[in-house]
Amino acid sequence: MSEREIVRVRDVMKAKFDLIDGKVTVHDALLAMRHVETKCLIVDKRHEDDEYGMVLLSDIAKQVLARDRSPERVNVYEIMSKPVVAVRPEMDIRYCARMFERFGLSRAPVVDCGVVVGIVSFTDMVLKGFVSQA
Repeated sequence: MSEREIVRVRDVMKAKFDLIDGKVTVHDALLAMRHVETKCLIVDKRHEDDEYGMVLLSDIAKQVLARDRSPERVNVYEIMSKPVVAVRPEMDIRYCARMFERFGLSRAPVVDCGVVVGIVSFTDMVLKGFVSQA
């Protein structure tokens, strides 16, 4: 029986992501987005003992757009999730996928030594994980 090659989160994650301050408005956060394929924004820590937050574009749609709230009057910290479940870059994507399923996640920041180094999603794991093994 041949051994399966382990695909790690670092092999499939997106290293380009948008890091924003939680105090900015949703409008300003959207204007500051640099990566077209972004589906979420990572909210930076306010200080060393703080935790990272995250706001998905679907959160903005549900909590701002659908409720007819003004993006210029809603701050990111009002709609973000915090703290967020993070994964290590060394994690096997099989375990990452199981964790996503168990906790109902679609994406998570990849944190190495307390610093966000990327974002991983189910899509990244499936498309890049299986294709890299083919």
